[in-house]
Amino acid sequence: MKRVLLLFFVGTTLYSCIPLSIAPNIKDYKITKGKRFKRGLPKKTVFVFEDPKDAEHFYNYVNTKFNLQDYYVDVEVPFQLDGHNYFFSYYEVEKKDKTLNLFPLMVDATVNAALNNEDFETYLASEENSIQREHSWYIAIEVFSDVEKDCLHENYANRAAILTYLRDLKKEYLSTHNYNEVVFKN
Repeated sequence: MKRVLLLFFVGTTLYSCIPLSIAPNIKDYKITKGKRFKRGLPKKTVFVFEDPKDAEHFYNYVNTKFNLQDYYVDVEVPFQLDGHNYFFSYYEVEKKDKTLNLFPLMVDATVNAALNNEDFETYLASEENSIQREHSWYIAIEVFSDVEKDCLHENYANRAAILTYLRDLKKEYLSTHNYNEVVFKN
C-alpha cells in the first residue's frame, strides 16, 4: 500500500505544473486601482476588460469613433456625458500565465544522475520547456475631468453614468469589426 501511494505521489509530482503567476479571468469588466492591477499603471481607479482582439485594434476604434486623426488617441480622449466634459486615457496591458513544468526537470536530473556526468547539458529542462507562458491582453481605462482627477472613484457623484458609458463603449468595441461603421452609428 505504501508503494502504491509513493508511486502515485511521484507520478503526480512528475506530471504536475506549478503556477507561478496567473492572469485574471475577467468575464465582463473590473473596477480596480491601476497600480494594483499592473505595475506601471496610474494609482487612479480604472475600468478593466479583457481584449480578445489583436494589438492596436482599440487604438483604431477610438481614433475612428472620436475622429481624432491620430492626435492624443490614447491620452486625452474627450467625451460628454450629462452636460459634463470628461476625458479618458487607456492602456493596453499584458499579463502572463506562467507555470513551471516539473517533468522535464525530473527527466534531466534522472539522466544526469544515471550518466554521472557533470558536463551533461540539460535539454528538456531548458527555460522554453520547463516554463510555459500564455499571454492575456487587457484594456484599462481611466476617466478624469478638468475638475476631478479620478471620476471612477467610488465617491464620485456621476460614477454610475460613467460606468454605463464605458460598458457601452466596451460592447460596441467588441462587437464591431469594421470601425468605420461606428461613424455611421454616431
